[in-house]
Amino acid sequence: MSTILFDKAVFGPVRSRRLGISLGINLLPPDGKVCSFDCLYCECGFNRRGAASALPTREEVAGQLESALARMAEAGERPDVITFAGNGEPTLHKCFAEIMRDTVGLRDKLAPGAKVCVLTNATRLGDPKVVDGLCLTDEAILKIDSGLESTVAALDRPAAGYSLDEVVERIYALRGRLGKALTIQTMFVSWTDDEGVEHDNSREEDVAPWLGILRRLAPPRLMIYTIDRETPLKTMAKTPPAVLDAIAVRAREIVPEVSVSY
Repeated sequence: MSTILFDKAVFGPVRSRRLGISLGINLLPPDGKVCSFDCLYCECGFNRRGAASALPTREEVAGQLESALARMAEAGERPDVITFAGNGEPTLHKCFAEIMRDTVGLRDKLAPGAKVCVLTNATRLGDPKVVDGLCLTDEAILKIDSGLESTVAALDRPAAGYSLDEVVERIYALRGRLGKALTIQTMFVSWTDDEGVEHDNSREEDVAPWLGILRRLAPPRLMIYTIDRETPLKTMAKTPPAVLDAIAVRAREIVPEVSVSY
């Protein structure tokens, strides 16, 4: 399997289907994915087994970001967004909140107008420092891949102790602080597991409770998408455009802004 791992703390810019021209920030090790999920579809592959290299320091991230933004400015370029993504879950970094503050300051200095976004699986919302960091973003993109805990367990393979209900309630509690920055993101796929059982999170048994979560959270934005790159699990398949569009029609009755990426 071909995986995509980022060997620097700051990478790109890359063109994102959902975000435009994105300068990425990777707060995880360069030699393997480290995440509180181990998604079957992750382009970075499965989680690293065994010891990984050290995480980049706060100073390293700030230095690389300043250099990258300065180079883009000299070339007459400017990112649409500075995106925390990379080789796993960015909020696992112990200095996440401090790095967020550094990033916002550098953005204001060198790339005014660019958004700062965080892609997160929302597993760290119980940490007040992580919440403080997320509240500095222009867009906090929080993952909910199904309304069924059993599907989240099978598809996203969260670390022990994960509770979908708990995550939803923590997002709900955070809505006031995030305001318009809150975005929910959902990956729709089908796959066959190692026992030959077929799964599809675009089925009604997943979508109906997922819509209930959207009603509960009332986010200003929703991103619906499907796989676009090679995945660790070879049986993973794209959800057809017509199915994504049908789900989006229902979601637009709840969420003001819904984007679909095929």
